[in-house]
Amino acid sequence: MRLKFILSAALATALSSAALAQSVGEQTGVNSALGIAPKPEDFIKEATTSDMLEIDAAKIAEQKDNADEKQFARQMVTDHTKTSNELKGLVPADMKSTLPTTLDDSSQKKLDKLRDTKPEDFSGQYDPMQFSAHKDAVSLFERYAKGGENPKLKDWAGKTLPALQHHLKMAQALDKNRK
Repeated sequence: MRLKFILSAALATALSSAALAQSVGEQTGVNSALGIAPKPEDFIKEATTSDMLEIDAAKIAEQKDNADEKQFARQMVTDHTKTSNELKGLVPADMKSTLPTTLDDSSQKKLDKLRDTKPEDFSGQYDPMQFSAHKDAVSLFERYAKGGENPKLKDWAGKTLPALQHHLKMAQALDKNRK
């Protein structure tokens, strides 16, 4: 009961301040649930981290024996390298410091777990990870394309969204084929 109260109070506090709600909301998933666009710095950080994780995970998948996963992985390396380079070119000078150069702890743990997965269990780890990651990316880009503050990033998010939606469909098919 007390934990519920504390969580409710924390959520109410986070949502009561528009500036705070963006960053805390993005970190907790509240923004996604409510369909709120992230702040530009949050969008930049999440999109960059997502690209890095996709590229690194795909490089691991390319070394595995599954032909479908290898093909998917090659596409992820190509597309996410492209979006990563495009995003770097769009980041305003005063926000360059928001560009992560390494994975955050959560993403690194996912990558480490994937790297340590036995070959026979790899599909069971990689496929649902890709579906989940692309579902999150589509949500992030949809929200920013609809309500982002930075016009250039907002336009880019809208133009990039169809490719991410296609990736999501591919990841979903990959995950279904595994089952």
